Amino acid sequence: MLEPKYRRVVLKLSGEALGGGGYGINPEVVNYIAQEISSVQRLGVELAIVVGGGNIWRGAVGSAKGMDRSTADYMGMLATVINALALQDALEQLDVQTRVQTAIEMRQIAEPYIRRRAIRHLEKGRIVIFASGTGNPYFSTDTTAALRALEIEAEVILMAKRGVDGVYSADPRTDPDAERYETISYLEVINRGLGVMDTTATSLCMDNNIPMIVFNFDEPGSIAKAVCGSRIGTYVGGE
Repeated sequence: MLEPKYRRVVLKLSGEALGGGGYGINPEVVNYIAQEISSVQRLGVELAIVVGGGNIWRGAVGSAKGMDRSTADYMGMLATVINALALQDALEQLDVQTRVQTAIEMRQIAEPYIRRRAIRHLEKGRIVIFASGTGNPYFSTDTTAALRALEIEAEVILMAKRGVDGVYSADPRTDPDAERYETISYLEVINRGLGVMDTTATSLCMDNNIPMIVFNFDEPGSIAKAVCGSRIGTYVGGE
């Protein structure tokens, strides 16, 4: 049986992951993700999740077409709440206790984000899903993942990607000579403009020395392998 290397982790899921690469929510994909998460929780890992909303709405796209940036970003935050509720439902159908916490208060459907309450949920074995980003425009859900990981004192951030098994020197889908890194520092990621996560999030992780693992979660058991320290994807950390 796998033995966890990390006891408290933040899993970052993009909106596209929940949509199966398309628009909207793909129930089959969400159920698959829920099963993978459930298997990790059974290992005794305290797991928090940050979800994106790109499968429903992207604030940057709306802004580029002339919409007020703050309004567009708030719409994106609401999209993450929809994804969080879909994932919560799939997890609870597997008898996994789950709480959704939102940075924008909407008490009828989710708890407001309170750091100490989130930590207490984790200590009780519940999965906590963080939605609506940081609650502020101009900040991505990547930055949210870094911020929440620091706030709840997580040991690592797991960046679950679809179809990409790590960090490459270039886009492997367009450049056959792209090199995959097994390990790389945050400073190299910034200097080379590799786009693992946005620069604000990368700097936050680097300044506070929290590692990140970038991996392809399409492979069954990949989240559990990452949590248990198996060689998977790319490890991003200090020098």
